[in-house]
Amino acid sequence: MTHPLSRRSFLGQSALVGGALAAGVHSSLSAAEESDSSLEKLNIACVGTFNRAASDIKGVASENIVALCDVDQDMLDKAGAEYTGARKYRDFRVMLEEEEKGIDAVVVGTPDHTHAPAAAMAMRMKKHVYCEKPLAHTVYETRVLADLAKEHNLVTQMGTQVHAGDNYRRVVELVQSGTIGEIGEVHVFHGVNYTGRRLITGMPTPSQLDWDLWLGPTPQRPYCESVTAEGERIPLHPFHWRHFWDYSAGGMGDFGCHYMDLPHWALKLMYPTRVSATGPTPHLIAATAGIVATYEHPARGDMPPVTLTWYDGGKKPEIVTTLKGANGEPLNYGTGSLFVGSEGMIIADYSRHALLPADKFSDADRPEPFIPASIGHHKEWTHAIKNGGPTTCNFEYSGALTESVLLGVASYRSGEALEWDAENLRVTNSDHAQQFIHKEYRKGWTL
Repeated sequence: MTHPLSRRSFLGQSALVGGALAAGVHSSLSAAEESDSSLEKLNIACVGTFNRAASDIKGVASENIVALCDVDQDMLDKAGAEYTGARKYRDFRVMLEEEEKGIDAVVVGTPDHTHAPAAAMAMRMKKHVYCEKPLAHTVYETRVLADLAKEHNLVTQMGTQVHAGDNYRRVVELVQSGTIGEIGEVHVFHGVNYTGRRLITGMPTPSQLDWDLWLGPTPQRPYCESVTAEGERIPLHPFHWRHFWDYSAGGMGDFGCHYMDLPHWALKLMYPTRVSATGPTPHLIAATAGIVATYEHPARGDMPPVTLTWYDGGKKPEIVTTLKGANGEPLNYGTGSLFVGSEGMIIADYSRHALLPADKFSDADRPEPFIPASIGHHKEWTHAIKNGGPTTCNFEYSGALTESVLLGVASYRSGEALEWDAENLRVTNSDHAQQFIHKEYRKGWTL
């Protein structure tokens, strides 16, 4: 469907508002507020249809889902049976070329290694984009997407859905109101354990899967599967690609954007100046767990410098094991973020948080809420396209967040601490580590 010029003009003007807003600006919409726009529904094309992608499509299903793309015919057919008005494609490049004149926006929910090629192609066509986390597979890709969003004044949102929850909002308010004083360190920990895998070839490619399209820009290799330490063979598609560097950023890539999101938001973090990661000896192909990555961030306005440390694979800071609740019972946080301030601490996960020491803060006054409730993570995006205004995880904010996550991966894989020149995307102290900032694309694929 081709839209009249007046509608296109409106969408372009609303994008100017949303795209020009600085990172960390939050919508003034109340939770109950919905669009009263008289505009017709957006036409949306979707890249990926399964797992997170299926949830993303459902999140925007109140608009017109006009095209679907998946390299797996069975998954594509299943989605097509639900969204019967959508045209079906196997190759997102073909879909975007054929649908360009009739679509307003694109949802990308593929494995990490194809996020950037799909999102960049859509943005160069001036389409608004919602993309799953991590925003991209390499630091360089991440910056390209953030720059494209700014250049074309597009409304963007990264799929860190927990950002829309009330719990994170209350923690941000506590931190920014100075409840625990100046914060100089944050510890972020998660038990994710993608490790102990290898690849095996020699099996026939499943008939429903276009393996060459699934590989996308990554190196050519015959169809292969994942083998566990116990010898169990498991297909890479649709989930176990997360165990391998060519297709993912391991556990940090999967959960770093969710859990590091909270300190980035609360402390207004952007790019670190130094990153140092340690852990088991890196494997060339397979991801590893048990990584500890330390990020050094400079002062931001009146906020002092802060050190953020990530732990995965069951590792966590010693201090977390000593924390106790109001009745003296140990606090059981298997995953979360711990803010250490000059006047106290805050520990939080997705759904809960606590001020510590518990006895000190038992009667503490909390700040009046000043971050409005979200209208919904997907709804923020579609509302902003139609009506202007910001999204909370636009590519400027989420790009810096993803860049930090991926710098930790680069430090770990290179075996070196990185001195990071964010302006020039350069590791200033190591040519060896610089190779992990981007990758070579396979012939036929472009960013």
